[in-house]
Amino acid sequence: MHLAVIDPLPMYRQGVVAVLSAAGYQVEVPADPVNWVRRGSSNLVLITLATTEDWDLLSRLRETTPEQHVIAVLTQTSAKTGVRAVRAGARSVLHREVTAVALRRTVEATIDGQAVLPFGVAAMLAGGAVDEETRQAITEAEVTWLRHLAAGMTVAELARLAGYSERAMFRLLQGVYRQLGARSRIEAIVRAQEQGWLRTF
Repeated sequence: MHLAVIDPLPMYRQGVVAVLSAAGYQVEVPADPVNWVRRGSSNLVLITLATTEDWDLLSRLRETTPEQHVIAVLTQTSAKTGVRAVRAGARSVLHREVTAVALRRTVEATIDGQAVLPFGVAAMLAGGAVDEETRQAITEAEVTWLRHLAAGMTVAELARLAGYSERAMFRLLQGVYRQLGARSRIEAIVRAQEQGWLRTF
């Protein structure tokens, strides 16, 4: 398993590299993380999410290799931020100030196919609630699209109704699904139903 560390602070990166190298992992600091993950299927990325660019990179990593092992390293302790990271493609979530022991345990568990999450993040995900930040990011038009899909409309029919090509509509819907932390149309519809968004259709 090859590991990549993505963090804006050189001292922090060096510390993480040292901890994980001492544990026997081959650790790199790639200049182009997207191309780095394309090179092999057994890669794990630790990415610190501090800026909009970091979140965009997390989304691109998920789009490039959906099954990619990603550990989100958070600079905030908010459970909402952790939920957002999972929905954006992270498999595990860590706070940036964890101990070396916790870091190694999280890496080992993630490689073994497990998800390591702070309790608050797991509880919020288990409740199925969509936080206010996510709800505000979903437009009324996008909620209407979900209502049409729930009523049985196909993507092609929805594209004609909304004035997009079928390919563009599919891409737009994928973005909505990601915002909701859903991996499929059915899962997105279920989440929308849980929020009560489909009742007024």
